[in-house]
Amino acid sequence: MARPLGRLARPTLRAKITLVVVAAAVLAIGVTVVASYRSVSDLVADELERGLEDRADTVTALLGASRKPPVRPDVTEQVLLADGTVRPLDPGRDRLPVSDADREVARTGTGTSRQDVFVSGREYGVLTKALPDGGAVMVGQHYQGVARVENAFLWRIPWTTVAATGLSAVLSWIVLGRILRPVSRLARATGRITTTQDLSTPLPPAGADEIGQLTRSFDAMLGALRRSRAQQQQLVQDASHELRTPLTSVRGSAELLQRARGRLDPKDEEQILTTLVTETTALDELVRELVELATDRYTGEDPASVDLPAAAEDSAQRYRQRTGRDITVTAEGPVPVRARPRALQRCVDNLLSNAVKFSEAPAPIALHVQGNRLTVRDHGPGIAPDDLDAVFDRFYRGPRTQSIPGSGLGLAIVHDIITADDGTVFATGAQGGGAEVGFQLPAAAPKPGRRSLQFPRERHP
Repeated sequence: MARPLGRLARPTLRAKITLVVVAAAVLAIGVTVVASYRSVSDLVADELERGLEDRADTVTALLGASRKPPVRPDVTEQVLLADGTVRPLDPGRDRLPVSDADREVARTGTGTSRQDVFVSGREYGVLTKALPDGGAVMVGQHYQGVARVENAFLWRIPWTTVAATGLSAVLSWIVLGRILRPVSRLARATGRITTTQDLSTPLPPAGADEIGQLTRSFDAMLGALRRSRAQQQQLVQDASHELRTPLTSVRGSAELLQRARGRLDPKDEEQILTTLVTETTALDELVRELVELATDRYTGEDPASVDLPAAAEDSAQRYRQRTGRDITVTAEGPVPVRARPRALQRCVDNLLSNAVKFSEAPAPIALHVQGNRLTVRDHGPGIAPDDLDAVFDRFYRGPRTQSIPGSGLGLAIVHDIITADDGTVFATGAQGGGAEVGFQLPAAAPKPGRRSLQFPRERHP
């Protein structure tokens, strides 16, 4: 099957990295070539200077022995007398031009002179050196040999660069193909998941390198998405089941009032209206808690160091004013806990709401904080031993509490919030009747110079 033109025209990650590697190789080769050329040029220049010095010393020694120096094709020599007269050592060669500095060396018989000159269209390096008996010897060597070395070096540079660049490109393409193969497999797997929406699609095996870490991170993310989708589906199923009962009751009561049209006994009509109000109140509470459970309003809240007794006292004070109940708060060795402040306050409120709902007045309700553990004690019907692990499930209503209005979501919200903050929840039966329900959060020692987050306390008289 033909691939889309746009996909063909779009460079792959492998091609991009290969281009970067090749560009880096070309840059490195360029820097190396420039540095090498300068080194070679300096080396050749040093060799030329030493060659002129050695040739001048050789000619001086041979002249002192009344011998004629051997002829070299790349070198021209002549003697410059003290009066400025030039005597060629090889009459067939072009004469080297004489400068004032050269004449000064010949006249004084001391020192040296160095210059570059052109003779018959060729450049020469000329060294003038004083002779022991007066005058000077002038040795000139043309730069054709030097030029040949530089030209040969420069001629090899393009071929070397092309060969090195090509080799870098081929090796990079091969090595990157092996390195990026797990990435390609991971990309294909995630592409299938995106297309099919099938979160159960397996990912390729994870290695021990960074790509393996990326694969494991993707796998963990898929696991979280699978659990989230399963929880959403279960929530929808549970919510539809729980909403059906109060809606049926509301609809039946409304239809009865519609059919009777004022013919009901006032007591019966009052009972039906009471049922309507009760069921709509329950519906309102159920919908509100469903929305809170599904959206988790506290997800964006940052954890902080929280004073647990202060949070308990804040909730207790509000419920005292709202219900008039006897609610006490005690603390034993409290320590700051690490949690989301508003979410934690919601948990304490839910525990108190359950205690008030299932414990009739004037039975007292007690909140006790011990270290990083908070417990709410009520004197209601209690929790059966078989139901201790189920009370935190969504929509769960124990057999002892079926007659009491409620949504069955309060403790489920507590469970989700506390476990999200790395805490644990618990429920036990209490001696003398009732139940103890609470949670424990990780302790968080306050940083030096900083205080734990305080909730406003209103002392109950």
